[in-house]
Amino acid sequence: MYFRQPMEDQTTNKRTTRFTRNKTEDISNMLYGKIPPQARELEEAVLGALLIEKDAISYVSDILKPESFYVDAHATIFRTIQTLFGKSQPIDLLTVTEELRKGAKLEEVGGAFYLSELTNKIASSANVEYHARIIIQKFIQRELIRISNDIIRDSYEDTTDVFDLLDTAEKRIYEITDKNLRNSVQGIGQLVSKSILQIDGLINREDGLLEDSVPSGYLELDKMTSGWKATDLVIIAARPSMGKTAFVLNLARNAAVDFNMPVAIFSLEMGAVQLAKRLISLECEIDAQKVSNGKMSDNEYAILRDKVEKLSMSPIYINDQPAINIYELRAQCRRLQNAHGIKMVIIDYLQLMSGGGDKGMNREQEISSISRSLKGLAKELNIPVIALSQLNRSVETRGGDKKPQLSDLRESGSIEQDADMVMFLYRPEYYNLNEGQDGASLKGVSEIIIAKHRNGPTGSVELRFNKNFGRFYDAGGLADEMQEFNSYKTLPSKGNFMKDEDGKGAESFDIF
Repeated sequence: MYFRQPMEDQTTNKRTTRFTRNKTEDISNMLYGKIPPQARELEEAVLGALLIEKDAISYVSDILKPESFYVDAHATIFRTIQTLFGKSQPIDLLTVTEELRKGAKLEEVGGAFYLSELTNKIASSANVEYHARIIIQKFIQRELIRISNDIIRDSYEDTTDVFDLLDTAEKRIYEITDKNLRNSVQGIGQLVSKSILQIDGLINREDGLLEDSVPSGYLELDKMTSGWKATDLVIIAARPSMGKTAFVLNLARNAAVDFNMPVAIFSLEMGAVQLAKRLISLECEIDAQKVSNGKMSDNEYAILRDKVEKLSMSPIYINDQPAINIYELRAQCRRLQNAHGIKMVIIDYLQLMSGGGDKGMNREQEISSISRSLKGLAKELNIPVIALSQLNRSVETRGGDKKPQLSDLRESGSIEQDADMVMFLYRPEYYNLNEGQDGASLKGVSEIIIAKHRNGPTGSVELRFNKNFGRFYDAGGLADEMQEFNSYKTLPSKGNFMKDEDGKGAESFDIF
């Protein structure tokens, strides 16, 4: 902090005040041979403008904070002005002087004489906002220097966890932008106006989507959820082999291919090439086994050739790093948003992640930390984060139709608490339930059960699932899709074909 040192000017016999930094900072400056970025004259000009113009504070209150000032005395004066503003009291030389006197801070800042000097340094408050923005730029420079010095110091420590250090460095630098270049406080009038605009936009929309949400691509599901909303953490849970990965691949494909919204997929279970083949299978509606082993007919190659180009040009980004920890995930997502503007993150699946934090935590505490961090990531990047989760075995031991419940979430109750939406994927066919109570066939039926919805209704949506190529359809849209698929049977084959061991044609074709 500063120490005020009264001095006698021998030529004018006037008492002046000089402010010095503490010894630690002085030594640091001498070592580097530089002084921190600062704009003392502009700080004086801004404070002078605030003292002579009652409305000037409204122009700088969302730009400056007390810590933005380089001189501690200036920070104290600004904090006092903020206090008066918060009490709806007038701000001028007399009121600020009195408030400082009541708080025993007047002599610390240089006395009433120094305050009066500030008012003499400015004739108008016309440029106060511009001056304030220069002050905040200098503050940001000082913060970058301070954080960089801390990172350098911690990097020399052998006991420092490198991943923790990387995450801390990124987080602290991001906080500079978040705290100083964004205005997160909004008045109710502004918020009401935004809400009315959203309501007006929804009135005539049949799909029920919000303007800034990511569509699922399924009409009834979007009507119930209004799409995947920014800042939401969505948990999709099911037992193994129920089709979780297939479902989120459909969600990614629909957002990226149909709506051109960039999507990031973090696959901790499957390799990137395996996921790409599954995406090709569901996009081209060709049996996944044939895509995997290349045993396709001429017509199937014609379908692939016609449809795969659109998929290959879509903004889908896949990271298949195994056992990724939450720090690495956050760093990757920040970079993907900066580079590609991702609108949604998908994680397959949550229980395969590691916390990367305290080694003394048990698994339940680690999962709790991961789920909280994923919710924080959704808010930080202002996008939906969809994470897959396993269910515990209690589902299998339960009688009846074995529909999952919130209590079936595996390893941590905090998943349910942190999530804005919890959905279960349920296929009766998986449990050999082939007919419903009304005798209707349940083959291919997939039920999306919304068990928790913080900002909307709960309930279930029926989809149709073709497990041969892992594609989900709206319940009423399967017939139309199959008609389109069958139309490809009349396409003429093109190109040179090689014979496979069954004697069928197989065209040599480079997908990418």
